[in-house]
Amino acid sequence: MEADPRCGAARGRGIVMDWDSFLAVHSDLPREGPGEAADVGWALALACLPEGAAICDAGAGAGGDVAALLTVPGARVLAIDTHPGFVAQMRARFAGEARVTVEEADMAALGAHPAGHFDLIWCAGALYFLGLEEGLARMGAALKPGGVLAFSEPCHFVDAPSEAAVGFWEGYPVRTASGIAAAVAAAGYASLGARPLGDAAWEAYYAPMEARIAALRPGADGRLAAMLDLCGDEAAQWRRVRAETGYLLTVARWKG
Repeated sequence: MEADPRCGAARGRGIVMDWDSFLAVHSDLPREGPGEAADVGWALALACLPEGAAICDAGAGAGGDVAALLTVPGARVLAIDTHPGFVAQMRARFAGEARVTVEEADMAALGAHPAGHFDLIWCAGALYFLGLEEGLARMGAALKPGGVLAFSEPCHFVDAPSEAAVGFWEGYPVRTASGIAAAVAAAGYASLGARPLGDAAWEAYYAPMEARIAALRPGADGRLAAMLDLCGDEAAQWRRVRAETGYLLTVARWKG
């Protein structure tokens, strides 16, 4: 899912998720991870997609980027996520949009999807569920020759990040921009561009979540209070380390 890396369970690799409490925090949030329409627009400008492009939003979460993807003239968007709650939210959100199809599906199996291969796969904050190398390979198998993958990956912006910056990702093997670029090239892609997600992209996720936390805090039981603390603490941690680490958005053309 497009999700905050710890509270959203992508980064909480050592945490047993309390899904009831998680959904109490996350239900009906506008998005499930950092991002904004400007990021999508920048990626689309580099991709130069054909009219009527076949696009997949892989790990779409609540569908926060789907409307921006639909700015491609005639584009058809397949939005997939593994979590039924997010799938239901997307189906309600885009019920009147004939160009959007929403499915509960695993992006790891996207290469075998009956829709065939895609002109663009947009994968915001979700590729590292698979790990960078495996994710790049699996997305390549689902792209048309010359198709484009746009993905955001954890990245260290300094060569010697602090302990707090390293700890923010809780064990995920975070690389620098040059390390991500090397993996992209080795996997058979030609990079079209890369840039960090800005503060506005992160606040677009954290600000609504923090408002939800404040609304739920009065009268929260122990389980919910623990989830509220976890999610709120992540936002605070990110603000402390944002100059050192974050997401790098990469746009790359598949040469396969």
